[in-house]
Amino acid sequence: MFTTDPEIVAIGEGLIARTLPKPAWTHAAHFAAVLWLLRCRPDLPARTHMPGLIRAYNEATGGANTDGEGYHETITIASIAAAAHYVAAHPHTPLHTLVNTLLAGPCGDKNWLLTHWSAATLFTPRARRSWVPPDLAPLPFPV
Repeated sequence: MFTTDPEIVAIGEGLIARTLPKPAWTHAAHFAAVLWLLRCRPDLPARTHMPGLIRAYNEATGGANTDGEGYHETITIASIAAAAHYVAAHPHTPLHTLVNTLLAGPCGDKNWLLTHWSAATLFTPRARRSWVPPDLAPLPFPV
């Protein structure tokens, strides 16, 4: 998927600058950006900065952050936790390899969270606005 670390850096920097082309803001890019923050930008803790970065990026690219679209708190927090767990387990892996191997596992499926949350819970305005714990199965890592 990704062949160099600079590809990942470009996604992260493009998110921060709000210059990443909207078609490039994919499921893989979300994980690339959070892994980049975790590994390369300790001055911007992912848990506190990623939500605002995503909201600002959405608005800058013509999107909205509403009860039905845009930023989703539960998905973001669960994804950051998954990424943080993965980074901690693979501290010396090159960044692009780290992203690729994470995406080769369950997190690569954009519906990966539906093994932990029912759609009826995950896709609610409440889960979009704030953290909602899993209702089907616990996550295999701390949040």
